[in-house]
Amino acid sequence: MSQILVIGSANADHVMKFEYLPAPGQTLMSREYRLEHGGKGANQAVACARLSHPHSQIDFICHLGQDSVGNEMCASWLKDGIRIDGISQIANMNTGTAMIFVADNGENSIGIAAGANANLTPIELDKHYALFANAQFMLIQLETPMETVSHALQTAKRLGITTVLNPAPVVSSELDYLKWVDIITPNETEAEALTGIEVNNEEDAKLAAQLLHQQGVTTVVITLGSKGAFISSAGFTGLIPALAVRAIDTVAAGDTFNGALVVGLSEGMSIAAAVGFANTASAITVTREGAQRAIPYRQELSTLAPSKISPLTM
Repeated sequence: MSQILVIGSANADHVMKFEYLPAPGQTLMSREYRLEHGGKGANQAVACARLSHPHSQIDFICHLGQDSVGNEMCASWLKDGIRIDGISQIANMNTGTAMIFVADNGENSIGIAAGANANLTPIELDKHYALFANAQFMLIQLETPMETVSHALQTAKRLGITTVLNPAPVVSSELDYLKWVDIITPNETEAEALTGIEVNNEEDAKLAAQLLHQQGVTTVVITLGSKGAFISSAGFTGLIPALAVRAIDTVAAGDTFNGALVVGLSEGMSIAAAVGFANTASAITVTREGAQRAIPYRQELSTLAPSKISPLTM
């Protein structure tokens, strides 16, 4: 049985759409408003749950507020099969909140209030040691306190768990935590922030990957948007092309990719096959609006690219 532990944030995303973004001091009427369940940790946990086989076990450690949106999130995650033993609702705190303004040209402005996410401290994390002890893979991002991320990586490494870090939002001032990372999955912007190398193509990605290897990371997967994903690993180095689709919303594409990648690896796929699987899943996500509601279920992937779904030795 595959056992995946996801640690990270959960946010209520308040999304407003405008013809253009308001200037300082300007008030605009929104064309559309919607409330989305988001947060990188939650999105990735949902992706793991929807894309894995029924016998897999997906645990999620996060902090929510004791509020209605926190209750709704828990109920939604249960329906997707996520185990909620690691989810705590904190008294006198709000669930994390993001205010997202989106213009017709795709530009956006985002403000985040961490809320209960900031309460996920190393001490709180240690209360869920049993979830670490059962895990084979741990997936984590950087929307929770940095000391918590470092503590989680160290704990997982000590227990022999394969650690996967999605370094978003990127933290480049202190990189000691990279020595506990087995697999890192930056996009072009994050790879540049971590290495100082501007990543525009496969050759740039290869140089950036070498610097990340020097920091102690075993496997580097740099996502390159519509170009695909570049892998640098002991077993395979090269570009896995993306699928050509008409993208309308890229909000949860990276989170879908990360969840799918870990699912593929947990099922015994090679790194190249797992990235191909992740490319397929994220290609579906970008054809839909929203965050968690855009993430596909496994059975949907075969309708897009059957040949990408289960190659175990690519």
